[in-house]
Amino acid sequence: MIQYTIRPIKASEIDLLQDFLYEAIFQKDGEALLPKSIIHQPEIKIYIEDFGRPHDLCLVAELDQKVAGAVWTRVFSNKAKSYAYIDERTPELAISLYKEYRGQGIGTALMKKMLELLREKGYKQVSLSVQKDNYAFKMYKNLGFEIIKDLEKECIMIYHLME
Repeated sequence: MIQYTIRPIKASEIDLLQDFLYEAIFQKDGEALLPKSIIHQPEIKIYIEDFGRPHDLCLVAELDQKVAGAVWTRVFSNKAKSYAYIDERTPELAISLYKEYRGQGIGTALMKKMLELLREKGYKQVSLSVQKDNYAFKMYKNLGFEIIKDLEKECIMIYHLME
């Protein structure tokens, strides 16, 4: 069993979100990778730009003194062009792990801790956008996320925190 710790991100680690934002972009195996500069496009950089604002939350998974993955949420206004905008009270979630740490249950554990944290903070729901081909799609469904908007290649999902 792999040993790791889930904890809040440290201020000194915020720059790691650039790596994790890139890792969060679904890229099919065998296809040419997108350039890392893609994270600077306006519709993508909004997920980490000036991170640390009120309502920004981030948890990381650490093992062997290395951050292996991160899950973070941000609340957007309807002026922002985010992928899974619901309203100004619903945080939007992103998660990613470095490739070598995927498929070991770390992502699921990060998600469960973040859902717990959001519930403690009084949020009623959280949303995300996911490509249907993304292996994480199944994890989100298993955790209880529901599809609320089904698009051709992706969908917007929501998780109700208050039952």
